[in-house]
This record gives sequence, structure tokens and C-alpha cells, in this order.
Amino acid sequence: MTGTVAHVRRCAVLGHPVGHSLSPVLHGAAYAALGLDGWRYEVHDVTEETLPAFLADLDASWAGLSLTMPLKHAVLGLLDHVEPLAQVVGAVNTVLPQGEGPRRVLTGANTDVHGIVAALGEAGVTGGVRRAAVLGAGATAASTLAALAQLGCTTPTVHLRSAGRAGALLRAAHRMGVEPVLRPLDAASPEVAAADVVVSTLPAHAPDALAAALAAPVRGVLLDVVYDPRPTALAQAWERAGGRTVGGERMLLHQAAEQVRLMTGRVAPVAAMDAALQAVLAPVAG
Repeated sequence: MTGTVAHVRRCAVLGHPVGHSLSPVLHGAAYAALGLDGWRYEVHDVTEETLPAFLADLDASWAGLSLTMPLKHAVLGLLDHVEPLAQVVGAVNTVLPQGEGPRRVLTGANTDVHGIVAALGEAGVTGGVRRAAVLGAGATAASTLAALAQLGCTTPTVHLRSAGRAGALLRAAHRMGVEPVLRPLDAASPEVAAADVVVSTLPAHAPDALAAALAAPVRGVLLDVVYDPRPTALAQAWERAGGRTVGGERMLLHQAAEQVRLMTGRVAPVAAMDAALQAVLAPVAG
């Protein structure tokens, strides 16, 4: 069959916890659509402590790794090369093993920025963003700052649960020439309501108090990276207040499509991946 590889090529998602990940659905659908019968996508529960040993054991069968929390920062010191965007952001969500034996090289990349830009593009946000707000200060928040800079906003407001968590984010912002303004999360309602774009990178239910306080009409687009529960309380409140929303599954789709391109060298079959994703999410939506 055209496109079939003669030997097994392995990819996987690593994280802790990781059992909830939809990455296997997306990558598996891509391999099927591309005719890559010898490719398989695995799930491995890996912590910061066990990550070095896992990477050391990679053999020539491995084509790529997807990383979720808490590994996006932890992997940086374990790689031979980090692509410029990932270096600036300070977060790697994709590892590409290359070569064999003692000359084997591990390269880190970031596809989260691509995923955020593409997801916002589905809601018509393609540039010219002047006022933006980010909720949270983790690795995805750093990727969000880079995405917003691409879309025109280099002075976003970042709303935090604790200012003590902002160190890594501020260092990343400095590297990318972004000047965020820090604000407490519990006073975010008026500012997010006036923003052109809001991206919530907080865990599920963390912005529920903000959702309850969101009474004023909103004008912009909200991307909530959480896709379980779906829709989130914040997304529901945003729509009730007149705003447009983009679900976290759209970012997930587009960052995975870019990973497929990097790992396989093929243009990702986004439509097939999207169909598989919607089939899995349909019971949740119902």
C-alpha cells in the first residue's frame, strides 16, 4: 500500500496524569488517513523524575513525543537542541528523536503557539489584536503570549491566582519582547470584558468565580484551553454575555496537526483528525 512503512514507527504522549489525553485519537486518525500502517501512538505516564530515563531509552523506532504537563519545562535541560520558538517561550511540547546510537539527537519544538493562533483564527481573529487578557501563568500561558504577539498584541494583561507563580512567565515574556501587565485573577472581570481576545490557560473550574462575576457585556473572543468539562462555566458565561467562544479542543486539534507534520514529514490530514475528535467529543456535548 502506498505510504505504508515496512517497520514500526512509535510516537507517544507523555505526562502525569495522562490517561485523559485525546492525542491518541488525533494522531491515530492521522496515521490511518495517511496510510501509515506501521505507525502507532502510545500513552505513557511519565513524571519529571522518570523523564530522563525514558528519554535515555529511546531507540531508532521512535519518531516523536508529545509532552503535556508537568513536562513542558522539565524537558528543556534534557534536549540536544531546542528550536528557537520553543527556546523563547521556554516550553517544549514536542520532542523529535533523530539519528541512532551515540549520535542520536533530541530536538524540542513548540506547536502550542501554532495551535492557539489557528484556534483563534477559526473565530476570525487573524491579527490586529490591541487588547488581550491571559488567565494563568504556566507553560501554556507563555505560549499564549507568543501567539498574541503574532496577532499584534505585545502588552497583554495577565491575571494570576498568585504573583509568585509569574517568574518563568515574565522571563519568557522578556525573551520574546512582550510586556505583560500583571493583575489578580479575582479582579479580572472588568478587564476581560473589554478585551478583544481572552485566553484562559487555567485548569478546569479554576476560573469559575470569574464566570459567576461576569455580568457586563463582553466584546471579544474567548479561547478556553480546557476541553473537559465542555463547555466550561467560563465559556457558558461568556456566551451569555454576548461574546464568542472557541473550545480548547480546537487548540488541541491544531497543535496535534503540526506535531503530525513534524513527526511524519507529511501534511497533516486536519479534516480526518477533526472528524475523529468530534466523534469522541459528541457524547460529552450531548
